[in-house]
Amino acid sequence: MSITVLGLGEMGSALAAAFVAGGHRTTVWNRTPGKAPAGAREAPTVAEAVADGGLIVVSVKGNAVAQSLLASAGDLRGRSVLNLTDGTSFEAREVAEWAVSAGAEYLHGQIMTIAPGIGHPDSVIFYGGSAEVFDRYRSTLDLLGGRGTHISTDAGAPTLYGMAVHDTMWGALNGFLHAAALLTDAGIPVGDFMANAAPSMSALLGHLPMLASEVDSERYAIDFGALQHHLPSVDDLLRESAARGINVDFPAYTQRLVTTAIENGHAHDSYSRLIDHFRKAG
Repeated sequence: MSITVLGLGEMGSALAAAFVAGGHRTTVWNRTPGKAPAGAREAPTVAEAVADGGLIVVSVKGNAVAQSLLASAGDLRGRSVLNLTDGTSFEAREVAEWAVSAGAEYLHGQIMTIAPGIGHPDSVIFYGGSAEVFDRYRSTLDLLGGRGTHISTDAGAPTLYGMAVHDTMWGALNGFLHAAALLTDAGIPVGDFMANAAPSMSALLGHLPMLASEVDSERYAIDFGALQHHLPSVDDLLRESAARGINVDFPAYTQRLVTTAIENGHAHDSYSRLIDHFRKAG
């Protein structure tokens, strides 16, 4: 199978190397020449690189660049395009619509690992767009990560999946680092905390499917653990942080969300009721 990779940054180079290692004839193009991984053929132009591949893989900085490169390739009819470029879901859909109008089949992917993770059996890649392209090249795509999944015919869905993972990650990391500041200020090693509180910390992730169900069903009323019972603990955290001179922005933000929801009549609802706040801009 012949594959073309456009863009040889850290990720593009890792992708091309994985295809070569998998035994595929791999042609590459990069704006700055001389970066082709061992075993790959470097084409002097985008058009020549694209003409050499059945599957065209794009990994560059921004979807506007991705679309511009594909537009410079000439005839895309009969080609399968896999765009692994980061951006927004709106941009992914725009490139998809353009590519299809140019006669290509389009698949968009969101890579959930750094470059050294490409090819690892536990590396996750979300795919959206043409299910036919995904099925046709499934064994080839498995070379990039063993946990590749086609989630939707919507080319923008993989980007949203990736953003949702990162959004959750950053919230959890910020909360953990605020907690670490609190612990270390009291002279408690964070490693000791993790060793002793591991079951409680693990239970947090186990709680997410229940929150997801409540959001999807829009049924928030619960008998135990309602918002009114969160507020005293949030208040305590805020007072403890202030007394220790630790930044209070993070707990204060949570306190505002919970307090506002209770004032709006949701004292007996689950924490998932706070989705109402995040659904509104401003």
